[in-house]
This record gives sequence, structure tokens and C-alpha cells, in this order.
Amino acid sequence: MTTRGEAPPGSPLDLAPVVPVVIVDDVAAAVPLARALVAGGLPAVEVTLRTEAALGAIERIAAEVEGAHVGAGTVLTPGQAKAAAAAGANFLVTPGCTDTLFAALRDTGLAFLPGTATVSEVLRLRELGVREMKFFPAEAAGGAPYLKSLASPVPDVRFCPTGGITPDRARAYLALPNVACVGGSWMLPADAVAARDWHRVEALAREAAHLRDNQAGGTPV
Repeated sequence: MTTRGEAPPGSPLDLAPVVPVVIVDDVAAAVPLARALVAGGLPAVEVTLRTEAALGAIERIAAEVEGAHVGAGTVLTPGQAKAAAAAGANFLVTPGCTDTLFAALRDTGLAFLPGTATVSEVLRLRELGVREMKFFPAEAAGGAPYLKSLASPVPDVRFCPTGGITPDRARAYLALPNVACVGGSWMLPADAVAARDWHRVEALAREAAHLRDNQAGGTPV
């Protein structure tokens, strides 16, 4: 995560081992959903800009959920970056990064996590001062073995892998020295969200919050 080229103190990547990736279809569900995640120990919440309700959800979470660090994900354009900042987002996340998008992210003054999938993309962002990046789509782009291979040649870059990650795979990523946290949505099963079963969401979030503690039982890289 970076703010104007430098990682800020208390980066959202350091708040918990998992950043929930949330798709909100109903603004009314945003606050109780975020409260359940925060209560379970996952305060950094990424709301993806894939629905019409997303910006409203970010605004409500930012205003009403104590302890939440709400971010906007799937930021694709400068306009989305500006709109997310205006809604009260604490950080921005992109699946990839262009020169135009990078400038817009930087100009918001918010922490941001640009997406990468190749070594060249990592090195390019590193030249721009970025030291914390999203790795996406993680499983399709090489998974934990790929990130493990980057730890030695690029030791000063940390990643938040996202995309196709399950609890078991999360443990393999979290065992790596260059992984700060992972992004995922398994703690938000569709049936639980549809039923407004926030107790179940909180319980699953609590399990995710302790994945690093229990990583010895994970799948080896």
C-alpha cells in the first residue's frame, strides 16, 4: 500500500492477515456486513466497484462502522478513484495499473495498492516508489510458488495476493516473507449474505483472522 509513493504508517495491509473482498448489491446490508467483519478481526474491508451500490456502501461504512478501514477495489479509471475518495474510502485497490491510473491514484492522496501479475510490472511500480502491491489474479498467475520466487530478487516489495484464494491456499501465501496479507471472499458465502446471517460471517471472519497463527497446518508451497 502506498501514499504518494511511500507506504504510510499503519498500512491497511498490516491490520489483519486477510482483507475481505466484498461485493455489495444492497447498501442496506453494507453496515451490518462490515460490522461483522470488524468484530471478527478483519478491519480492512475492500468494497469492489462492481455494483451500483458500491459507492453508497463505502460511504455508509466509512461513516457508521467504528474500527473499519474501508477501501475501494476494482478501481479501473481516474473517475472511479476520485469518486471512491469522495465517498470516504481509506484506500484504493486496482487489478492492474497504467500511467494514467497511477497518476489518479497518487493524486487522491489516499493509500493505494496497484495490481501486478508480472515481474516487469513489479519493477515498473517499484521504480515509481511503490513497495506494496496487489498480486492478481493470484492463483491463475502462478500462485504462492511464483511469489516465493520473487522474494529473493525483489526483497523490498510486499504483496497482497488476491484471486481464487481459499483458506488452505491462504496459509501457503501467508508463510511467505513477501506476503503481507491475502485478499479473499470465502468468509462471505452468498447464502449467508442473502440470509443476513451476520453471526456466521463474523465466525468465518474470526477464523480468517487467525490463519497466520495456524499456518503450520497449511499446504506447503
